[in-house]
Amino acid sequence: MTSPAGPPQQLPIRGDDDVVRVRQHVRAVAQQIKLSLVDQTKIVTAASELARNTLVYGGGGVVTVETVQNGRRTGVRAAFHDDGPGIPDTTLALADGWSSGSGLGLGLSGARRLVDEFALDTEVGRGTDVTVVKWTR
Repeated sequence: MTSPAGPPQQLPIRGDDDVVRVRQHVRAVAQQIKLSLVDQTKIVTAASELARNTLVYGGGGVVTVETVQNGRRTGVRAAFHDDGPGIPDTTLALADGWSSGSGLGLGLSGARRLVDEFALDTEVGRGTDVTVVKWTR
């Protein structure tokens, strides 16, 4: 069970500049909670891929970034939301090596491997929510 540890910040994702801002903000929060450099890189890479997916496939959206605690550790949580077409086949979308476009090539499965917690909620015609968490060690 996680609980918020810091104030959430919501960032729009409407263009390439916003993807850069998301990456910068996630890195700043990861540094603030003292994630290792390796873990900072992992959460920033996952957030970058998910922000790009939100823009390209979801037509834009928002991300809410916050610090969270689970009693023992502190983490950074990034929750992406779009009102796009949704993902018709989540099994395929989460398969290793599958990509439908021009992101970093990690796809959802790559982003999932980089973080400690990964949740995907999508429905065709309703949009997609992807939430990731990276915990301090």
